Amino acid sequence: MTTKAQDVALDRILVDRFKSGDQSAFDEMVRRHWDRIYAMVHQLLRNQQDAEEVTQDAFIRAHRGLVNFRGDSAFSTWLYQIATNLARNRYWYWWRRKRDQTVSFDQPVSADNATPLSEVFASEQETPDDVTVTQELIDRIAVGMEKLSPKHREILVLRNIQNLTYEEIADILKISVGTVKSRIARARESLRERIGEDSK
Repeated sequence: MTTKAQDVALDRILVDRFKSGDQSAFDEMVRRHWDRIYAMVHQLLRNQQDAEEVTQDAFIRAHRGLVNFRGDSAFSTWLYQIATNLARNRYWYWWRRKRDQTVSFDQPVSADNATPLSEVFASEQETPDDVTVTQELIDRIAVGMEKLSPKHREILVLRNIQNLTYEEIADILKISVGTVKSRIARARESLRERIGEDSK
């Protein structure tokens, strides 16, 4: 049994315990999933206070809704859905914040890595050069991400930052796997264009 399958099985046991009146089961679910949900929301909103509030709200809503949770998808997928929807609602506050940084898509990743940013986004496969992700690179990408539509930003966060599979993303966003793949391709293209705009 894979770790992922074990996680899903353990969540299912905890859901059943909670539905049987064991409140401590929910506390265990919070401990298991808080960090991952917070990390995803923080990547979407890039604001610690907003991310903490949205994460907390996601667990409050999950607690209220768990009695009706049918288990059609994994508990973690359902929780990601709740958190993603809440983050979308909070997104527009974040969207209005402006950054004064500019970035050229032809610039190297960092002072120690001559790989241009364009190559990092060019392929799905990780090359040895891609592995060195510096804070500077993260900041540059963030500038481009701010300019994307919420849909495109969200799907890149789920795929590239949360490392979710196409199937998991399809479940969370309630779209087909084919739509996930084409939206990721369009989002990456859009991100390349946004980063390129700053170099003009």
